Amino acid sequence: MGNQRQKEKLNNVVSFIPNGDYYFNKALKAMDKDQMDKAYKYMKRAAELSPDDAHVLMQFGILEMEAQNFEKAYELIHTAYSLDPSEPEHVFFLAEISGCIGMIRDAQKFAEMYLQMEPDGMYALEAEEILEYFQYEENEIEQFDEDDSEKLIAQEKARRFMENSQFHNAIEVLEQLIERYPDLWAAYNNLSLAYFYVGDTEQAKALLNNVLRENHGNLHAICNLAVIAYYEKNDEELATLLEMLKKINPYDWENRYKLGATLALVGQYELAYKWLQSMKKRGYQGDSGFYFWLAQSAYFSGRVEEGKAVWKLLVEIDPAKDGFEPWLHLKEETNSDSLEHNREFIIEKISSKYSTHRMLGFFLLSKSIYKQEIIAHPKLIDLAKYSGIEKLCLAYALQHDFNKENEIEKYFMRSMEVAEELFTSCSTVTSEIQYLFQMWFVLSERALKNGYKFKNVKALAASVEYMFYSTINSKNITKKQYAEKYGISVSTLTKYVEQLIEFLPFD
Repeated sequence: MGNQRQKEKLNNVVSFIPNGDYYFNKALKAMDKDQMDKAYKYMKRAAELSPDDAHVLMQFGILEMEAQNFEKAYELIHTAYSLDPSEPEHVFFLAEISGCIGMIRDAQKFAEMYLQMEPDGMYALEAEEILEYFQYEENEIEQFDEDDSEKLIAQEKARRFMENSQFHNAIEVLEQLIERYPDLWAAYNNLSLAYFYVGDTEQAKALLNNVLRENHGNLHAICNLAVIAYYEKNDEELATLLEMLKKINPYDWENRYKLGATLALVGQYELAYKWLQSMKKRGYQGDSGFYFWLAQSAYFSGRVEEGKAVWKLLVEIDPAKDGFEPWLHLKEETNSDSLEHNREFIIEKISSKYSTHRMLGFFLLSKSIYKQEIIAHPKLIDLAKYSGIEKLCLAYALQHDFNKENEIEKYFMRSMEVAEELFTSCSTVTSEIQYLFQMWFVLSERALKNGYKFKNVKALAASVEYMFYSTINSKNITKKQYAEKYGISVSTLTKYVEQLIEFLPFD
């Protein structure tokens, strides 16, 4: 019964993935301390986890508005208002953000609505100022077209669905949008990505090719086709598309950013650096994504110190990126046999149908120079498919702070300490050594399900290494050899070998 309860606990592990309320409260505490970077990060996560919580969306919208990300702010605040139209605060901020993006009629309408709801309310003076300002400026400002408003709302809603990996919802919104506006090429491009992320590559390509037929030279369509070719390992098609991209000289920020980010993603670092750095030189104040791609392209095009300096700017904008440098685990002479730096091998493991293979994949991911790229790809990580232990392994790769007061997490961390001892012993994971680690994850998965406490980390590492090598070459392997290597006694080694044998998959 005890083992059954342990298995049930593991299959329902959620403590390392806190809910929206948890992050919302952390955001409020950060705001109280004037730590606005942290507040933004926590509020963004709260909105991702609580997409139907009007209060959370409202607060995140205010942060986006203060950051002058007006289109994102409008979609968030408008959604909050749709969820709870009776809340005066939602009405007031909808008036304010409508004014920010030039929707004058809406700004006036919602300001008047707020004053009707709360004539002496907290924002009454600001609402009156909105009315006075736009009454004075009404003839001077170009009216924001109602169609533009609908396009903006729909595209921002689709973007947020995609950020939260709700791709089917994004597809529904975007398909309705292009049905109404058949020449809205940006919507086609985003719809193609949504189809690609759900695995319908042919539909994604068909949409992009249609865009290029109807809107010749559409840069975003060419870039998206290049990204698909890169992930599909279609080198011939990628080379053709890159030749096209190399001839394009975009003028505006949006297209330069798209071109630079795409080139960086597919490994064309010198060209990527050219376009992204040209934006920075001209005073472009980008988001965290811009600085991520600029840092990566600078570093891997040989501008190492500049890449590191740009990464510091990124961490100032998004402190959560600290420690996620793409080059963090890259050595001057990376061993070509190191599986932790073999992108295809890691993807193969985390996509395996076997749980212990996925556990190994996540462990390798924690040390890989490709960690950020793999994590960012929406098709490769799917929490819904993983067991409790696998989710813990993924959290470990993401450098989650575990709660050692929680028994499950404490024992899991000890099991990972054993894996780290083995990694230190081997210095890298090669094609041959992978089976040692695979053996450990088989044993540790079964041990965790049985409530094993992993009391002596060094003894366990010595034991699994002894067990592994003794099966390969039993004549030249002794317990004394591994006991001395790990600084334990032979009797201790024997004790833990006997314990681990119980978890071998004989059944």
